[in-house]
Amino acid sequence: MIKLCDYEAVIFDMDGVLIDSEPLWKIAMEEVFHKVECPLLREDFQHTVGLRIDEVVSYWYNKVGWKKYSEQEVEELIMKRMVDLIHQNGAPLVGVLETIAFLKENKIKIGLATSSYTVLIKAVLETLKIEYEFDFVHSAENEKFGKPHPAVYLTVANNLNISPLKCLVVEDSLNGIVSGKAARMKVVCVPEKTHKPDSKLGLADFTFDTMSDLLIALNK
Repeated sequence: MIKLCDYEAVIFDMDGVLIDSEPLWKIAMEEVFHKVECPLLREDFQHTVGLRIDEVVSYWYNKVGWKKYSEQEVEELIMKRMVDLIHQNGAPLVGVLETIAFLKENKIKIGLATSSYTVLIKAVLETLKIEYEFDFVHSAENEKFGKPHPAVYLTVANNLNISPLKCLVVEDSLNGIVSGKAARMKVVCVPEKTHKPDSKLGLADFTFDTMSDLLIALNK
């Protein structure tokens, strides 16, 4: 059973948790990789879910490769396309706004720990109109290692001035779950619906189909 009284902070991942951005990532990456003559399809990107975009690009450059563009240029093209797609199509996932409001009403600190770069964080929070709801926002681009390393979560907890043992993480991917667990935090998994089912997501302490289901559980 999950009890709100056990926690002093809730730290959210962003992509696939606050916003249904995974399909947008797949669109952006498929378009850009085709542009640079790298024949990847949307289903290929299942292998790199939860990684920073520089790690994603590096992974595919080493595995498949391309010639006319640098890795940094490919990153920039993907990021630019993602910002456009977020502004055009971004919407909060079910239960997100209600859960954030509930946590604020109960004076629970709220953090954001994401592998996405700051420019995308800004686009998402502005589009969802929740840019002022978080006590601390942090991108793994500012860490030496991204998820599944725990650094991004530990930095958020430190800036919230909350012990990791009093933090609840909300994630959707295996890399994110491992990151939160490695930080000694309890982890909720709300699986991203466009991914193939993965039994390893059972590593999470709690699993809910939607954020609304999590909110119901926290209300009990």
